[in-house]
Amino acid sequence: MSKCQHCIARQFNSMNSLTKEELKHVSECKKDKSYKKGDVIFNEGMSLNGVYCVRSGICKLTKLNANGNLQTVKLLGVGELLGQRSIVSNEKTNLSAVALSDIELCFVPKQEILNGLKNNRDFSIDVIQHLAHDLKDAEDDLVNMAQKSVKERLSETLLYLHNNFGTDNDGFLSVLLSREDYANIVGTATESAIRILSQFKKDGYISTSGKHIKIENINGLKNLCSI
Repeated sequence: MSKCQHCIARQFNSMNSLTKEELKHVSECKKDKSYKKGDVIFNEGMSLNGVYCVRSGICKLTKLNANGNLQTVKLLGVGELLGQRSIVSNEKTNLSAVALSDIELCFVPKQEILNGLKNNRDFSIDVIQHLAHDLKDAEDDLVNMAQKSVKERLSETLLYLHNNFGTDNDGFLSVLLSREDYANIVGTATESAIRILSQFKKDGYISTSGKHIKIENINGLKNLCSI
């Protein structure tokens, strides 16, 4: 079992504001959980008994819309927390979490989070700032969906994956998504996403090998974002 005091992942989230003693206690109470690619970590509408911290791997948060289609809301990697808002607000989850790769998580019981909020001012402020940042991201996504074309949103998604999750040894994006995943992220039909990616490939912005995508012209994609 990994110890929170020595975990690099916590450097990227609110847990970094806990004291050494608090981290030690959290480490003693947490549980290590592993999921395979495609596994559901939790479903929309569930009551969570704690918060998940991503130790390795990637997952996606999805929302079922009124038409019965899944919308990918956000991708989460190492150090990010799942379920934090639900615990703070004492509400059921409004999103589902699904593993996009084999993933290892640390599950921190709800009471440990609530104790930290009650007793540690720095931790409380950090949590509020993270929630405020998530709210800003959600607002930006709404604006982008309304004001930007699918081509712009898809180019931004490719750049986001490149900048936040990096590439493998062959230069392909580390995050392996299906064409349906890309469509869900940018809010369009799968056929439309396939057509635009094919055009990106034809124009020399990307190259592909199966589902794998490599960015060949990063400045070209950036220019598409600013059209």
